[in-house]
Amino acid sequence: MRRARIRRRLWLYVWLWLAVPPAFGFDEEKLLDLTYPFDENTVYWPTSLPFRLETVHEGKTAGGFYYAAKNFCAAEHGGTHMDAPAHFARGKRTAGEIPLRLLVGPAVVVDVRKKAEENPDYALRVEDLLGWEEQHGRIPRGAVVLLSSGWGSRWPDRARYLGSAEPGDTKNLHFPGFSVEAARWLVRERDIDAVGVDTASVDPGPSRDFPAHRVFAEAEKPVFENVANVDRLPPRGALFLAFPMKIREGTGAPARIVALLP
Repeated sequence: MRRARIRRRLWLYVWLWLAVPPAFGFDEEKLLDLTYPFDENTVYWPTSLPFRLETVHEGKTAGGFYYAAKNFCAAEHGGTHMDAPAHFARGKRTAGEIPLRLLVGPAVVVDVRKKAEENPDYALRVEDLLGWEEQHGRIPRGAVVLLSSGWGSRWPDRARYLGSAEPGDTKNLHFPGFSVEAARWLVRERDIDAVGVDTASVDPGPSRDFPAHRVFAEAEKPVFENVANVDRLPPRGALFLAFPMKIREGTGAPARIVALLP
């Protein structure tokens, strides 16, 4: 176990060295933002409160200098965010308890765009993962497996992205996700660290009992949803870095996610 930690740490240092030139400034061409902005257009789960931003003050103060401050309010689960294991498993880690090592890892991007075009409720299968391995090699331990369904092209059109734009409507949702078989296989056979999707949920839209969520939660694997620009990532070689808000008792948290490209 100690050797595995050392190898992962060395791997991270190598990636950071490749991404940071000698002058210690980031090479912006190797940084890819995987985060949607939070504003009035941000897509939230149909039963969740939307993002709200209110101005406390903006302009000159009595002292004559400029000052601006705002308050924001939003549900945990909306926009680009993390689902903590506590979201679907009692007694598991909250958003504030996720180890940093689970937020950083090699990105494995599984492209199912063609299948999702034919079936908007497509569920990633074990066969898709095995097919990826045939082309790109074994999924590494500690990987962050990302579903690339093409759904990002629909953001922020709620009707096209969710399947329904009606507030509170969870019965007519349509978007791809993970099958429970694929979730179990990734946890048991590959010991991945986390997963992410370019859709609103790791379970396909029509799901009512969220089995993939429950598998990942019980295994203490964080889930990242509404991840942007997944289709711009290579199948392998990028480094995934997530920075969710450290909400101590949160079941989830808004997140800034970036990738370091090879």
